[in-house]
Amino acid sequence: MEAAVQQGTLKRFVPHAAAVTVLALAAMVGVITGPASRAEVSEGVAGAGAAEPKGAKPCQWRVVWTTKPATEAMICWSTAQETTTNKVYFDTQPRSGDLAKYAQQQAATTNGRYSSRRHSLYFHYAPLTGLTPDSLCYFTICSDKEVTREFHFRTAPDKDVDFKFLYGGDSRSDRDGRRTMNIRMRTLLAQDPAILCLVHGGDYVYDGDDMELWSEWMTDHELTVTAAGRMLPVVPARGNHEAGDIQFDEVFASPGGTGLNYFLTPLSPQLFVISLNTEISAAGDQAKFLQSRLKENTAVRWQLANYHRPAYPAVKEPSVAKQHWVPLFDQYNLDVAFESDGHTIKRTRPVRGDKPSDDGVVYIGEGGLGVKQRTPDADRWYFEGGKVGASSHVQKVTVTSTQLKVETILHDGSVFDTWQKPPRKR
Repeated sequence: MEAAVQQGTLKRFVPHAAAVTVLALAAMVGVITGPASRAEVSEGVAGAGAAEPKGAKPCQWRVVWTTKPATEAMICWSTAQETTTNKVYFDTQPRSGDLAKYAQQQAATTNGRYSSRRHSLYFHYAPLTGLTPDSLCYFTICSDKEVTREFHFRTAPDKDVDFKFLYGGDSRSDRDGRRTMNIRMRTLLAQDPAILCLVHGGDYVYDGDDMELWSEWMTDHELTVTAAGRMLPVVPARGNHEAGDIQFDEVFASPGGTGLNYFLTPLSPQLFVISLNTEISAAGDQAKFLQSRLKENTAVRWQLANYHRPAYPAVKEPSVAKQHWVPLFDQYNLDVAFESDGHTIKRTRPVRGDKPSDDGVVYIGEGGLGVKQRTPDADRWYFEGGKVGASSHVQKVTVTSTQLKVETILHDGSVFDTWQKPPRKR
C-alpha cells in the first residue's frame, strides 16, 4: 500500500527562523506540504516487504546503469554473511523464479566486504551483457541457494522512441522522508511503464564513510520496486557527503571508474546524460572528458548533464562547475543541467554567458529525495521567469522527438512545476 501524505507545517521543512520568509515564498510559488507521518511511512515499508539483511539471503538489490544501458546492466546486491556461490539468472521472458528455466546466468564477478570497521555486510556485482534493447529483462538473484523473487527492468532503447526517466538527489539524513519519496517513485513507476530509470544527483547518506547509513539507504531503495517486481535502474552521481569515500564505489560498482565517477549514459540514440563529479578536480581530465563527449555528440537532439554541487544555486554559492563546465555547456549547446545539493526546488530561466538568454541552458533540481528542505533565495536574477520552492520532490522527464518536458512532482503526487522546450537547431 502506498503511504498517504498529509498536509504539514512549514517548520517541518525549514528552520524556524526562516518560517516567515518561506510563508511569503509559498504565496508566490504554491503550497508547501509536509512529509508523510512516521506511522504512514512504516505502513508503506511493511507493505513493500523491505527487510534488514539476514544470512545468505540476497537483499538491497540495485540495477546500475552507466555507459551502455541498452545492452548492459550491473546487478548489485548484499548479503549479511560471506557467501560462496552468487549468480543472477535472467531471461527475456518471465520464469517465476524457476532457475532451471532461465535462458542465461551470470556469476558475480566481484564479491567482497563493504569497507566498515563495525558493520559486517558483503557486496556482489554481476554484469549482464548482450541484453536486448528496449525490452524487459527478468531476473532472479541466488546466493548459496537463497533465492529472491523474480524482478525485471526495461533496457534503454536503441532507436529514436519516446520514453521517460526520473531525476532527483539528496536522499540523505531524513530516513522517513527518503522512504516517502521512494514510495512515491514506486507509484510513478507502477503507473507509468514508460519510465526507464532514476538519474541520481548524489548525497545518498549524511556520512559516506558510515556503512550503517549506506545499509539503511540500500534497504530503503527496495521500496522503489513495484508490487509486480519492476525495478528502477540508477544512474548515480557522487555527492559531497560521499566525497572521496570508497563506499560509494562499493555500493554502485565504481561507475565511471573507481574514484573518477564521470561517464556518459545514452538513454537513447537521441538523448544522453553526462554524469560529472564535483568532488574531484573539475578541470584537467574531467573537463577534457566533458568537452570531448560534447564535441563527439553535437548532433544528438537532447543533451543533459547531471552533477551534485550547482553552478546556479538556489541557496549556496556557485560551485567549481560554473568556472570549468558552464562555458562548455554554452559552447556545445547543452539543454539542461540537473543539479542537487541545495535542498530546495529550483528551475532557472535559460542562461548563456552568465546572462539571461532565450537559447541558454536551464538549470533544474537542487535535491529533494527526502532530505529536509531549505529556504531558496528567490531574488537571484536567474530565477526571474523560473521557479523555486521547498518540498520533497522528484523530477519526471518526458522525452519525445518534438519536446523535452520536466515535471516537478511532490511527495503527495501533485505537480509543482512543468517546463518544456522544443529541440534546438543543431
